[in-house]
Amino acid sequence: MTAVAARPAPAAAPTPAATRPRPRSRRRRIGTAVWYVAVSVLAVIMVAPLVWTLATAFKPASEILSGALSLIPDSPTLDNFARVFQDVPFGRYFVNSLVLGVGGAVTNVFFGGLGGYALAKLRFRGRAGVFALFLSSLMIPGIVTMIPTFLILRHFPLAGGNDLLGQGGLGLLNTYAAVIVPGAAGAFAVFFMKQFFETLPDELGEAARIDGASEFRIFVQVYFPLARAGLAVLGILSFQAGWNNFLWPLIVLNDPSMMTVQVGLSSFVNDYETAFGPLMAGTVVASLPVLLVFLVAQRWIIEGVAHVGSK
Repeated sequence: MTAVAARPAPAAAPTPAATRPRPRSRRRRIGTAVWYVAVSVLAVIMVAPLVWTLATAFKPASEILSGALSLIPDSPTLDNFARVFQDVPFGRYFVNSLVLGVGGAVTNVFFGGLGGYALAKLRFRGRAGVFALFLSSLMIPGIVTMIPTFLILRHFPLAGGNDLLGQGGLGLLNTYAAVIVPGAAGAFAVFFMKQFFETLPDELGEAARIDGASEFRIFVQVYFPLARAGLAVLGILSFQAGWNNFLWPLIVLNDPSMMTVQVGLSSFVNDYETAFGPLMAGTVVASLPVLLVFLVAQRWIIEGVAHVGSK
């Protein structure tokens, strides 16, 4: 009998070493941790003043002046909100800011959209130069143009008692138009809407021209409805800018009944004292319209920014 040779036993698989994180993975985790820490710190820095404002609005004067930095009032009160409407005609200021904010948003949306459509869809001589002029105006600080703009409004012909040469009256001063008209077709509005209209196909306008539609009808019935997302973003930004405007209304509006919310808030600050409670309460009330508009239209804001950014 021949002996059967025994087969060699298979070698045991090597025992895997203890799993260790790769250097690249470790660096990634450290970077992620640093990122979250930095974002959290920035979030606290940004939110802390808002929380302090809201807390101060509900604190009595004695608690505010005590120097305590507690974010939760010990004795919450609504007296500060009552003083906002008792000490100054804040309701009238609120209406004035609402008219100026809505008026500025409507004019910017319409005229800015009209200018952006012309620069994006119409072919005419000097179009590039006009667009460059609008862009260059964005580089000029607004403080530089305040005096010329004021003089133009002051000497506006046949307005506010002025004659044909712009003499004898106040022109457009002390009117809503003095605040709305200078920014009715802002350079940013025209630039923003031009970029948006360029993302829409030209074939739509060409088909409408073949059917005999005028350019204004093409703008109103074809392109304007398609630009709702961009128009919503522009309207929100214009309303926010008009609502928060302080210096220009203070210059062109001398009538106390025409003052805005932002100017009204300054009445709680004088050379001798600062009424922190009513000031913070008025700030909270003044922030509500902008916050409400943003919450309602945030879907269109995100859609408009994404639409323009994708180009």
